[in-house]
Amino acid sequence: MAKSQFVYVTYIRTTPEKLWSALTDAAFMKQYWFGMHCESQWTAGSPWKMVASDGHVFDAGEIVEAEPLRRLVICWQHQNNPELQAEGDSLCTMALEQSGTAVKLSITHTIEREPSRLIEAVSGGWPKVLSNLKSLLETGAIALQEPDRTQNVHCGNQ
Repeated sequence: MAKSQFVYVTYIRTTPEKLWSALTDAAFMKQYWFGMHCESQWTAGSPWKMVASDGHVFDAGEIVEAEPLRRLVICWQHQNNPELQAEGDSLCTMALEQSGTAVKLSITHTIEREPSRLIEAVSGGWPKVLSNLKSLLETGAIALQEPDRTQNVHCGNQ
């Protein structure tokens, strides 16, 4: 079966500790993810879900790998849009690597189907979310106050 894939790489002037915390702390996450946050124990095999500020679950799955400060892999299925949900599970890999005074953050999001509306959706969302994350960690303020409602910003959520 063909695979659809989205890859995004950014360098953030921070430490692996601060970046890992930003990726796993629900309260901090809400600041850069337009009010959304993830809930999990952040250990391999633990449940994971993406939750809106009103408590609605957009995505659900489990942590496949969790190597603090280095690597996080989440397998999840969209829960909100029936068309995206029907595509099945996607795999999101976050890799952190020290690079001088910055941390290289690589996001690889894949699904075993070609073409994929889910991957198309996350391709519009990840850059906005990660731009906010980078800005927040480097300057203390997010870059985008509100998501562009014509785009899918919640990494696959409509």
